Amino acid sequence: MAYTELTKDNLEKLVDESPMLVIDFWASWCGPCKSFGPIFEKVSERYPDMTFAKCDTEAQQDVAAAFEVRSIPTLAIFRDSVLLFKEAGAFPENMLEEILDKVRALDMDEVRAEIEKSKVEEPGAQQS
Repeated sequence: MAYTELTKDNLEKLVDESPMLVIDFWASWCGPCKSFGPIFEKVSERYPDMTFAKCDTEAQQDVAAAFEVRSIPTLAIFRDSVLLFKEAGAFPENMLEEILDKVRALDMDEVRAEIEKSKVEEPGAQQS
C-alpha cells in the first residue's frame, strides 16, 4: 500500500509537509468507494513524489465535516498546502492520472496570484 491513513491528528502535518497531497474520502459500506479504492492504490504506486491518503469518513467524521464531504468517494488534492481540487466520484484510472498530471503542471505562483486577486475582488473588499 502506497498511502497513509488520514486522521484529525495527522491532517495538518500532511497538508503542510506534502508538496502534493491526494486524499480519498471513503467508507467501508460504500459500493463506489470499494471500486475506486484499488484504482487509488494502483495509481498511488505510480506517483511516488506525491503523498496519498485515505480518510475513512465513518471513523473521521470531524475531518469529513471540515472538508464538507457530502458524497463519497470524494477526492481532494492539495499542492503546496493549497486545496486545488475537490470532487465526488469514483474516477477511472486514466482520469485520475490526468487530474494528477494537471495539478502537478500548474504554475503555483499564478495560482497564488489568482487567490490574492480573488480576495481583493470579493464583495465588500476595499478597492484602492
